Amino acid sequence: MRILLSSFSKIFITITITFLMLFHSTIGCNNLIQNSCKKASDGDPNLSYNFCVASLEEANSKSHGQSPDHLEQLVLISLNLTISNATKINSTILKLLKDKRFDKYAKDCLKACSELYSDAIPTLQEALCAFRSKDFPKANVEVSSAMDASSTCEDGFKDKKGEVSPLRKENDVFFQLNVISLAFINTLSS
Repeated sequence: MRILLSSFSKIFITITITFLMLFHSTIGCNNLIQNSCKKASDGDPNLSYNFCVASLEEANSKSHGQSPDHLEQLVLISLNLTISNATKINSTILKLLKDKRFDKYAKDCLKACSELYSDAIPTLQEALCAFRSKDFPKANVEVSSAMDASSTCEDGFKDKKGEVSPLRKENDVFFQLNVISLAFINTLSS
């Protein structure tokens, strides 16, 4: 009986320690994300705190990697998330181009948006490379350049009275993801 209890105690203690370590790591991750997003959203009226936290927590949970414990890791997560988002938007645009509901003007706008997002992807990849090599000014310039895709795309639809962009939500999300990356890069470079 004593041997059984001793084995049970060891297993219980091991499980408890493992749980506490996982719990602590999750709390640390959430605190880093929340604190970083708070600082970023306080410094930029274009960034929603809730959007920042939700985006990074979801991306981190999907990455199956270790919880980030440094702002540098959050920058990598946000840049990869933004690249993935640009790729997804471009796929959405290609589907919309096949939709017969859109007239020639709307399709021309969608084609222009597709070019913008196609260009944004390698630009963001350059930003990622620059960031990894600690060239924060270059990373900042590249992210800023890619960010223009969303506003330029949206503006194209506004040129024709009454035209509504079918990409309004996507453009807004892409813009905010870039704001997150820029805010974090700027924090690291200051």
